[in-house]
Amino acid sequence: MMINNYVLSLGMLNTMNQHAASMAQHMRRISTGLRINSVADDPAGWAIGQRMDVRIRGLDAASRNAQQSKSLLKVAEGGISSTVDILRTLKEKAIEAASDTATTTDRQTIQKLFDQYADQIDDDALVTYNGKYLLDGSRAGFSQETAQAFTNRQLGTGTKLSTRLTDLKRRDGSALNIQSDDTVQVSYVKDGKTYSASYSVKDTTVSDIFSQMNAIHGDVFDVAGMSDTSEIGVDSGGEAVHTVDGEPAISVRAGGKGTDGMISGFTIGICDSHGQMKKSANSVLDAFSESIQAKDSRSDGSLTMQIGADANQSMKISLGDMSSRALGLRGKDGSVLNVTTREGANAAMDVLDKALEKALDQQTSVGAMSSRLDYTISNLTVQSENLTDAKSTLMDANLAREMLEYTKENVLMQAAMAMLAQNNANAGWFLKLLGS
Repeated sequence: MMINNYVLSLGMLNTMNQHAASMAQHMRRISTGLRINSVADDPAGWAIGQRMDVRIRGLDAASRNAQQSKSLLKVAEGGISSTVDILRTLKEKAIEAASDTATTTDRQTIQKLFDQYADQIDDDALVTYNGKYLLDGSRAGFSQETAQAFTNRQLGTGTKLSTRLTDLKRRDGSALNIQSDDTVQVSYVKDGKTYSASYSVKDTTVSDIFSQMNAIHGDVFDVAGMSDTSEIGVDSGGEAVHTVDGEPAISVRAGGKGTDGMISGFTIGICDSHGQMKKSANSVLDAFSESIQAKDSRSDGSLTMQIGADANQSMKISLGDMSSRALGLRGKDGSVLNVTTREGANAAMDVLDKALEKALDQQTSVGAMSSRLDYTISNLTVQSENLTDAKSTLMDANLAREMLEYTKENVLMQAAMAMLAQNNANAGWFLKLLGS
């Protein structure tokens, strides 16, 4: 019999402490809902769980960024939509002013509307998001100085700069039926001012049309640089621009580079000897569309949106200039497109058509980016959800099992306590032996 060390009681006490420690661990797991409450519980699992947590929080932050980016685009789209509505209204008014049923007073009244609406377009261009201007041109991407270019894809592929107007054909090979005694009526709008002229067809050529326009008011068009091949010019990114179908087409560039050389629009019309417009021929000659926009040399001002949880997972948002000046409705001196004459109203319609093309192009770009962000947000949400599920599998406690284990340990500990107490009571016989 050992007197100094009562091994049986010590063993029972150690067993009871083990059950108590295990029960405490199960209680922590039940109270926190976590299987791993400290690094000591599972070092490898803890590290994996922490990395997953960082990733989940990063994905959630990226999702918030994407949602804010979409809100920014909605603000920009609202400003562009207002401008598009105004341009539609102005086109209607220009059509009214181009008819001689409108009096001089009527056209002056319409001009007042043009003046006010041009100011409103400038207000629309100054919309902001969190203090950042969006449509004033400050958020445009990098660009080199470029000369504006127009291309006609309706004239026959065999059309040359030296082709006489009387020999012109459509793309399908049919003749335009322009006669030598017909009259060519040309007009263009630059810096908010309209310039017009007319001359007899005779034996003039395609390039002569633009030479005649240059004769009105300076070298507005680069006649020497005109092209009758598939090559149009160089865009603001320094890339060569060609016709979409790769077929030859007549292209003409502005005489000056950048926005200072920008031509808001121009019209070409053929009138027969009886004063009647040859609408069929005019629809082909007047089909010059802007193939290269006038751009000034500038650094990249586009917005960079971080829409991913890793470095460089970003999206560039480039927004153009939607001011009345950039759309061709206002000149450098502040003068607004003039519709107080029939000729001015007629030229204004082409300007408004091209302005609408620019505004709609910007609107569709904003819409495409916004649509992309919908998928971005959805993708980030799914990633976060799946990673959260994986983290839960690794870190979270199985409460049903933990309750079962806790109950078992509790029963075993109470049993150990009862046995320890019984053992201590049984030790009384040794004391009686000493007393005798």
